Amino acid sequence: MKKIFLVFTLVLMTASVVLAQENEEYKPIDIKESLISLARNTAFGGFFPRSEKEIAEAQAKAEKSKQEKYQTKLNDIKVKTAPLWQNIIMICVGLLLVYLAIAKGFEPLLLIPIGMGGILANIPVANIAALPVVEIINGIPVTLSSGGFLGQIYTFGIESGLFPLFIFIGVGAMTDFGPLIANPKTALLGAAAQIGIFGTLLGAMVLSTYVPVINFSLKDAASIGIIGGADGPTAIFTASRLSPSLLGAIAVAAYSYMALVPIIQPPIMKWLTTENERKIEMKQLRPVSKREKIIFPLVVIILVALLLPDAAPLIGALMFGNLIKESGVTERLSKTAQNELINIVTIMLGLSVGSKLAADKFLRFETLGILVLGLVAFSMGTAGGVLLAKLMNAVSKDKINPLIGAAGVSAVPMAARVANKVGQESNPHNFLLMHAMGPNVSGVIGSAVAAGVLLAILG
Repeated sequence: MKKIFLVFTLVLMTASVVLAQENEEYKPIDIKESLISLARNTAFGGFFPRSEKEIAEAQAKAEKSKQEKYQTKLNDIKVKTAPLWQNIIMICVGLLLVYLAIAKGFEPLLLIPIGMGGILANIPVANIAALPVVEIINGIPVTLSSGGFLGQIYTFGIESGLFPLFIFIGVGAMTDFGPLIANPKTALLGAAAQIGIFGTLLGAMVLSTYVPVINFSLKDAASIGIIGGADGPTAIFTASRLSPSLLGAIAVAAYSYMALVPIIQPPIMKWLTTENERKIEMKQLRPVSKREKIIFPLVVIILVALLLPDAAPLIGALMFGNLIKESGVTERLSKTAQNELINIVTIMLGLSVGSKLAADKFLRFETLGILVLGLVAFSMGTAGGVLLAKLMNAVSKDKINPLIGAAGVSAVPMAARVANKVGQESNPHNFLLMHAMGPNVSGVIGSAVAAGVLLAILG
C-alpha cells in the first residue's frame, strides 16, 4: 500500500504544481471548460450551445491555429542548411537506429526505415526531405517545387494522417478481441495504463516551467504524453495534428520504448508486486462465439462515433480491420490488410518519420526532454495497470494476477508476452498470455480514446 500511495502522491503533486502555474505560453487548465469542450465534440453537443462571446473566441482561436499551422508549413518548406557537423551527428543517429534494429532486434520493421530516412534527410544539399511547394495563383494551385521524394511521402501519408490509419486497419486485422470479450473487466486495466499519458502531459508542463532551455506548449505536452500509451501510430497521428515540429523525436521515442518493453517493464512489475501475487493463477477464459466477435467492433464504432468523434478515425480503422477478419467472408481482404497493406505502409511510414530527423529539428534540448518524458510516460503506464489490478484484487473475490495490468500499454503482443514471462519466473505452471491479451488490446483502444480526448480539447 505504501508503494501505491507513493505513486499516486507524486502524480497529484505534479498536477497541483502545474495547475497553479501560469506563464506566457499557457494558462492554468480550466477543468470545467475542458469538460464542456469535450461534451461539445460529441453527438450530444447540441445540449451545450455556445454564447456569441464563445463563438467569437472559438473563431479567433481557429484563426490563430490556422496561422500557426501556416507558419509551421512555411518553416518546413524553407530549405535550411545546417552545419555539416550537425548533419554528421544525425547521420550517426540514423546509423545507430539501424544498428539497434539489426544487431539487437529492436523493432527492426520500423527502426530500419526510420534510420534510413534520417540518414537520407541529412545528406547535405540533396534536399531529399524537402516538402512540395504549392502556391495559389489566380485561384489555381501551381506546384512551384515538387520537393524531395521523402517530402512527398510525408505530405501524402503523415500530414494527411493516412498512414497511421492504414496501420490501424492492419493491426485490427491481426487482433483477437476474444480475451477482452471473455473477461471485460480487464478493459479497466487498459484504461488505467493510460495514466502515463496524462501524467506525462503534466510533467512536460513542469519541465517547460522550470527548465529555461525547454519550451513546450500544451499541445506539445499532449503529443509527448501519447508516448505513454506505447502506440506508435496513435503518437504519430496526434503529433501530426498538434505538434508537427516534434513528430520525429516523438515517433523515435515511442518506437524505441516499445522495442525496450522487455527491459523497461519487468523491474517495475517486480517492484510493485510480491512473489505471492506473481504466482496467482487465473481461471481459463470462456470460449467466445463468432457472433460476439462480429458484434464487438460494430458496437465500439457506434459508441465512439457518438461519444468521441475525434477518436473515430483511429478506432474506426482498427475495428474495420478487425471486422474483415472476424466476419469470415473477406479472407482475401483480411490477408491483404495483415500482410501487403501493413508492410507497404510500414515502409512509407518509417521513411517519412525518419525524414523529420533533420538536424535543425532534432538537435534541440526539447528532444532530450521528450526522450526523458517518454520513459517516464511508459513507466507510469506500466505502473498504473499493475496498481489497479492490485486494487481490484482488494475488492474482488476472483483474483487477478497484477502482472497482466502491465500489458495495458498498447505494445501488442509484446507487453502480454512480457507479463507471461515474468509470471512464469515465479510459477512455471502459470500461463498468463491470453489473460494479458485482454488489457493489451484494450490498451490499444484506450490510447486512441485518450488521443481523441486531447484532440477534442486542444485540436
